[in-house]
Amino acid sequence: MSAPDIALFDASVGETPAERNFRRELDAHVTTYKVSERDFPEWPGADGSWPHDGVVVSGSQTSVYDDEPWMSTLEELVADLHELGVPMLGVCWGHQFLASALGGRVAAMGAYELGYERIECYDDSPLFAGMPGEFVAFETHSDEVFELPPGAVALAGNDRACQAFSLGPTFGVQFHPEYDLETVRAVTERKREEGVPSEAVDAVLAAATPERHAETEVAKGVFENFLTVVEDVRERRLPPAGTD
Repeated sequence: MSAPDIALFDASVGETPAERNFRRELDAHVTTYKVSERDFPEWPGADGSWPHDGVVVSGSQTSVYDDEPWMSTLEELVADLHELGVPMLGVCWGHQFLASALGGRVAAMGAYELGYERIECYDDSPLFAGMPGEFVAFETHSDEVFELPPGAVALAGNDRACQAFSLGPTFGVQFHPEYDLETVRAVTERKREEGVPSEAVDAVLAAATPERHAETEVAKGVFENFLTVVEDVRERRLPPAGTD
């Protein structure tokens, strides 16, 4: 069977490493839509179908409660795709956006979660199949999912925020499994401009060593597991061999 076809909804603003990072980590055919610049797939298509097997929603420098026209379009689209049963994975801002679009509540935390943090899994979910009950991932966010959508299940967390949820084949993770060390350092350095105290930034940068970052390799397992979900859903939708 061919590799899954994934639509990457890149919600980052301006030139960022988001697309590069996701393309590196996703073992799939990836089509990128820069949704923050109103680049959206044609929906519904000419035949009324959705052309991709799954969707990944990236992080963003915005907040999901900002009044941006492109967010309204994206909200309608992901709600439609959820109703269709298309598997979706939101990362950081994408996690928050999917939760909000499906009826949850996102709000400011009043502080940043920035750096290498421990994630504790709560639920035996396909998203964390084969992964340990605790692992390390990189975090950078000042908003969080305060209330999950109706029917959603909290999959992971820590003492700072909800770190993962699922609602059917829709998943969200607050952490950044796609970040490489270069991205960690660049994103952390920019936090000085956003009001994070320099001593906090310096501490995270000091911890951003190749050895420490190697501990986040476990977190990348969510990509392989998500693609397994995508393939399972695709297989169920394919007509049996020998039928039209």
